Amino acid sequence: MAFSSKQASSRIRRRRYRPLSEINVTPFVDVMLVLLVVFMVTAPLLTIGIPLDLPKSDQSSSSDSLALNDTVEAVTITIDVDGNLFLAEEPTTFDTIIDEVIAQTGDNRDVDIHVRGAQGADYGLVWKVMNDLHVAGYSRLSLLGRHASDAR
Repeated sequence: MAFSSKQASSRIRRRRYRPLSEINVTPFVDVMLVLLVVFMVTAPLLTIGIPLDLPKSDQSSSSDSLALNDTVEAVTITIDVDGNLFLAEEPTTFDTIIDEVIAQTGDNRDVDIHVRGAQGADYGLVWKVMNDLHVAGYSRLSLLGRHASDAR
């Protein structure tokens, strides 16, 4: 009872290949969940800044006010209680701050510059930095603080 090879090959030819019309979503969901967890863990670590005790403000929140966690492209200058000056997180001096800001902004004078002065910092140092930046042609200067309702 052997089959001839013609009969077996004709049966195989009769079957047509049908593409699978179902999409398996499980691997896609798994990858998305892993990416979600990765971004949830790394996002808080990406906030730039030197820990400071910023002055408090009783101003009510408005749509125009900036919070520390807003994602605005800006240059951040920090002055701590001891009078140390930082551009982003890199230490710098009062003599070279203008040149470093110009180098970082590419000579674009319309960049937002945020000055963070610690609550116990010398007001004269904060004023000197802001005045030097204004004289250099930067007009979009902001002093950052925190709302009185912030627990930090």
